[in-house]
Amino acid sequence: MRGDLVRKLLARCLSVGLAVLAFVVVALTGATGWGLALAVAALAAAAAEQRIRPGADLVAETALIAAAVLVGYTRRLDDGFDPALAATALVLLGLVLLVGPLRTAGNLEVRAANLPVRAWTPLIADRLGVALLGLLAAVALAAALTLPAAVALVVSLLVGAGAGAVALDLARRRFRPTGGGGPVARALRRHQPEFLLYFSAPPGSEYQVTMWLPYLERIGRPFLVLVREPEFLAPIAAATDAPVVYCPTLRAIDEALVPSLRVAFYVNHGAKNSHCVRFTQLTHIQLHHGDSDKAPSANPVSGIFDRIFVAGPAAIDRYARAGVRIPADKFVVVGRPQVESIDVRREPARGLASPTVLYTPTWTGHHADADYCSLPVAEELLRRLLERGATVILRAHPYTAQNPASARQLGRLTELLAADRARSGRQHVFGAAARELSLTDCVNRSDALVSDVSGVISDYLYSGKPYAVTDMGDEGDRFTHRFPLAGSGYVLRRDMSNVDAALTALLDTDPLAEERWATRRRYLGDFPAESYAEAFLTAARRELAPAENLATSAPV
Repeated sequence: MRGDLVRKLLARCLSVGLAVLAFVVVALTGATGWGLALAVAALAAAAAEQRIRPGADLVAETALIAAAVLVGYTRRLDDGFDPALAATALVLLGLVLLVGPLRTAGNLEVRAANLPVRAWTPLIADRLGVALLGLLAAVALAAALTLPAAVALVVSLLVGAGAGAVALDLARRRFRPTGGGGPVARALRRHQPEFLLYFSAPPGSEYQVTMWLPYLERIGRPFLVLVREPEFLAPIAAATDAPVVYCPTLRAIDEALVPSLRVAFYVNHGAKNSHCVRFTQLTHIQLHHGDSDKAPSANPVSGIFDRIFVAGPAAIDRYARAGVRIPADKFVVVGRPQVESIDVRREPARGLASPTVLYTPTWTGHHADADYCSLPVAEELLRRLLERGATVILRAHPYTAQNPASARQLGRLTELLAADRARSGRQHVFGAAARELSLTDCVNRSDALVSDVSGVISDYLYSGKPYAVTDMGDEGDRFTHRFPLAGSGYVLRRDMSNVDAALTALLDTDPLAEERWATRRRYLGDFPAESYAEAFLTAARRELAPAENLATSAPV
């Protein structure tokens, strides 16, 4: 998170600073060429800021850059007052003032992917900022080449006409809405979805949805994915053929929730979930995006849902252990379908000479009580693994880069593994290569796991292979009481004082092999391996069945 803030501040300072410098150089010195070059550099910085801060207000920068370019243009022409250049200035001023409001208005419109609709206006409105930066770059180039001002005017009018058309269409949509909703609502009515997956989360969280998409598709009923942040529209649409709809407002949600819908699934406890839970005609089901002993996995907010699909009985006990009272009939044990492709190894891991060890450090969390990240102490751990001849797969949490300290620590670990690979020839996997592998691939390639308190351990538990858990709170005997899943693993102390003993148990003696199988049943349910995912699919289809069907099929 802090790294994100630093990047945003740097981008802001660079774009504003270059814009001011360009204007000062053009207006107060005779170095017109240098001023125009600085204006182009400021445009590049502003474009970079738009990528880092998609909702950034660039009115000040673009106004200064436009002024610098126009003053430089006037000096290059050296013809006194030029009506074409004056008209260009008016068009540019209008665009500088209108681009932000038009983009905001466009972002209030429903957008969709994987639906046969043509709703170009919101997309064009979202690109007007880029178009304005491109226009200013074209005018700066015209000034540098001393082209007639009429050239700049024509280009400006073309962009201005496009912005005007967008403004008129957005005004029509707002003040004269069509009956029965817009084109997206009409397309959804034709699609007749029976359930939806509702999603709101910070950037980079689309994995929470993509892990569930294959199983939602296997339910065999039409559905849609409803997202509340625009950056998720494209990546999620690329992962499914189902319609993906971006709903920026409550009114947009009203429009997207067509009468055929009966069930809404959720994969996290995002604050915006309440915007959909308010629709009482739907059955609201929490799926979660992993099963772990972390504090968020027993969030009291779960109580707002009609059903809570959990992997195993241990998840129900977790809520009770945290003092969260939820009626028993809300819980449905469905297993963790994502583990069905994990290879199961039933024999204990003993005497592994050249093991492959998967290391999956988690992130630092939003709050201190959810910081289970072992990266600060991981260098010693990896050195001991390398001394034992292990090949390491280092797969960090997607949010790791948001914390500068974590990013630096991860960088040191990758350097350590890269150096050992060059020296020993062992094919360690890290960085981009690790991100290209799915978690299932990593589990199947490994002989053992070292992880922090996270959902990765539950998934790994399905394999039957041994795992070690880091006690980053230095809780000692209390650790396995707070995090029972660690009781079937080998606990690594924060100071790594027991690293040799823990790794010997993990890779050589494996005394907890039998206990893991009992834990596996508690955490992941007792379902046959050949039809493991059917538990989830059956439960989901039951919720989708019309009430009259359930009544007729109920035992008498």
